[in-house]
Amino acid sequence: MTVGQYGLDPVGTHPPYDVPEYGSTALRHPGRDLKLLPQRLTELSGPVLGEDRPAPGDDDLTSWDGGEAVGQRVVVHGRVLDTTGKPLPNALVEVWQANAAGRYRHPIDQWPAPLDPHFAGAGRTLTDADGNYRFTTIRPGAYPWKNHPNAWRPAHIHFSLFGRAFTQRLVTQMYFPDDPLFFQDPIFNSVPDEKARQRLVSEYDHDATVPFWALGVKFDIVLRGQEATPFETEPDDD
Repeated sequence: MTVGQYGLDPVGTHPPYDVPEYGSTALRHPGRDLKLLPQRLTELSGPVLGEDRPAPGDDDLTSWDGGEAVGQRVVVHGRVLDTTGKPLPNALVEVWQANAAGRYRHPIDQWPAPLDPHFAGAGRTLTDADGNYRFTTIRPGAYPWKNHPNAWRPAHIHFSLFGRAFTQRLVTQMYFPDDPLFFQDPIFNSVPDEKARQRLVSEYDHDATVPFWALGVKFDIVLRGQEATPFETEPDDD
């Protein structure tokens, strides 16, 4: 990735690999200098993420197994944009999250909050020609974790973006406005720059709100540049 083509994100946009306040980074961050491996034909050409990957209904997490999920229904939408603000079509956007009680549909999550039999917990969609994506989901609940005493994660949704090849993947998290748990969350606060952190927070969108159905929130994702969304992997600097 070259500076001339893409430019560099401002310092402080992305979290460092090692954040002392976020305990598990000490166990998984690289202990040696990273080495750039050349991308060969197999990485660049496959597997191909075709338009037929998302199935009808994969963008609705609220009607799993023939019923309706419990909780505040929300429409999460936005655009995926490049450095210059150009929309990126046909990008695979995947989400996963806890249910309204703050519990994931995963066997490792065993804290005593109820599972929702009708909440899918994950979804996927492709951006359209103008870079738009849209999900119908439930506002997730906060949940406890063992990072520090009485630690609770703010409500959030995980996002994964794929381009047209396996190597083109970015991961981030979306938060909700005015969450009272921001102050003690080391993952949210691992992004050094305050303005960059706020780009992880969605905004209420009354135009996207569906009467008698769901609130709307907007979350644009910018891949590089001055308005870049913070991601969980640091970008190349060369």
